[in-house]
Amino acid sequence: MFWHCGDFIFDTRMPVIMGILNVTPDSFSDGGVFADAAGTVNVDAAVAAARAMVEAGAKIIDVGGESTRPGHEPVPVEVEAARVTEVVRRLASEGICVSIDTRHAQVAAAALAAGAAIVNDITGFEDPAMAALVSAPEATCGVVVMHCGAGAGASFAKTAGEGVDVVAAVADYLRDRAAALEAVGVAKNRICVDPGPGFGKDPSETLMVVRNFQEYRHLGYPVCCAVSRKRFIGEAYGIPEAKDRDAASAQEALMAAELGCGVLRVHNVEATVEALKNLRPYCVLALGCNVALVGGDTPEELIEAKKAQLSMAIGDLCVLPDTTLIDVAPFFGSEPAYYEDQDTFVNTAVLIRTGIGPHELLDYLHAIENKLGRVRSIANGPRTCDIDILDYQTYLCDDEVLTLPHPRICERDFVVKPFEAILPGHVLANGRKVACMPASERTGRAWPLR
Repeated sequence: MFWHCGDFIFDTRMPVIMGILNVTPDSFSDGGVFADAAGTVNVDAAVAAARAMVEAGAKIIDVGGESTRPGHEPVPVEVEAARVTEVVRRLASEGICVSIDTRHAQVAAAALAAGAAIVNDITGFEDPAMAALVSAPEATCGVVVMHCGAGAGASFAKTAGEGVDVVAAVADYLRDRAAALEAVGVAKNRICVDPGPGFGKDPSETLMVVRNFQEYRHLGYPVCCAVSRKRFIGEAYGIPEAKDRDAASAQEALMAAELGCGVLRVHNVEATVEALKNLRPYCVLALGCNVALVGGDTPEELIEAKKAQLSMAIGDLCVLPDTTLIDVAPFFGSEPAYYEDQDTFVNTAVLIRTGIGPHELLDYLHAIENKLGRVRSIANGPRTCDIDILDYQTYLCDDEVLTLPHPRICERDFVVKPFEAILPGHVLANGRKVACMPASERTGRAWPLR
């Protein structure tokens, strides 16, 4: 998935690091580093720090002129704009992609005029003036739409209502705010979403959000992980001081990247780059079944038996070495394709992160198929379990054993629909979009199952 931000285009299939540069006297973990108690900014020092982050691996510098920590004091927009504008101008003049972290349209406008390429709004662009700014006909900036919850330090669930599903509620908000921006003219490829860890969510709620980042990838936009030095890390890891949380923050960023976050907003770029050396490639698998090992008296029972077999295969995927199951698509029914004289299929797709190479992984998948009684007597014929490797991150292959990406992904409705359910808008390793063909032209019509 590609994120368009002015003259910059980021391929978020590999994590993009956004370095945090707070030019404030009172930010929660680094206030006063580049601004004194009176708010006077040392522009040279701030620019030098940004350059160091870029040299360490940051692709974006996120400049903030107002602290939004719990209990913060609001800053007059004129003061905030004065803090950030010259820093933004200097960085942009050096060809650095600059994001402005602000909730005020006046500040965002000043930063964009100074060369900023992204507007990062913690209030989700609810202010009509902010929405109008980024949707103006001449606007090309990227936007980060954040969920801010019920207010700094509050429990989102308790404020929204007892029993609320925090993960789903955050996803619904982000979906609706992104849709609102699209409705007024912001191109989808300019939008990134941020579930807002720590903003209006207590540590337990934040932990639920960050352990389910893959759910926000379902929305079809790049997802930003902004967990660096947050309070939940202090509680989860037993680290009371925010400035001491960099190592834990880097590990959380790694976990977020494995779950599908394409933008990592961090204080310590160097530690994050080091942690990302352990990032495993993603791999998407297609699973199908149309022969039930255990019979049923009704079509519904046969469908359930086929689901159960695929669930057994998914269970086996969970115990592969150096592999983590990240996401599973809903089950779909589908018409048989190519060889049509056979029973209805049940299909799904699975996203994993794995340290197993593609050819060795194929051997493991064949072993799972064989365990479930796979017989290969008819090409495209009946099977108890079929597992195909669809896409393996950055890997292109065409030999007598394996072709990657799978050459028939885009023409198969029973593959495209489950794939799009977990990774909407995905671009394969060969640069082709999964859903590049109209559904009417695809074979093996698929439909969601209950």
